[in-house]
Amino acid sequence: MTPPLPWDARQAAEIIGRHLHLEGPALPILHALQAAFGHIPDDAVPMLADALNLSRAEIHGVVTFYHDFRHEPAGRHTIKVCRAEACQSLGSEAAATALLERLGIGWGETTADTRVTVEAVYCLGLCACAPAALIDGDPVGRLDGAKLAAAVEEVRWS
Repeated sequence: MTPPLPWDARQAAEIIGRHLHLEGPALPILHALQAAFGHIPDDAVPMLADALNLSRAEIHGVVTFYHDFRHEPAGRHTIKVCRAEACQSLGSEAAATALLERLGIGWGETTADTRVTVEAVYCLGLCACAPAALIDGDPVGRLDGAKLAAAVEEVRWS
């Protein structure tokens, strides 16, 4: 995973301009901004609102509604732990709590070394392999605390 670029208003304006021709361009623009900067920079919200003739509140509402949009860059590795009922019933909460305590962070936070971000998701479609997680986009199933911790440590130092 390549690190995000620092905020650049000119680059953001170019990204916005490249997507304005699309029907319903707000989400594609937000995804492109996040891909470029690792998050949705606060200063990009009024730029996008102006370009789409929407209020800042409307754009902010879209950014805060969708869990995949970030306000700060994620760590080098992203761990998404399923918190849906099937995974919870088979121990995902205990495994995730142990991981968060081990890393010294909470849900949606990044470790101080910026290597790992842990996020909650509410169904990965891996119920038959519950409890499950995505580690840098790769599905991992039948987790317990030890297996989750080992998988995270493996990618954390890679």
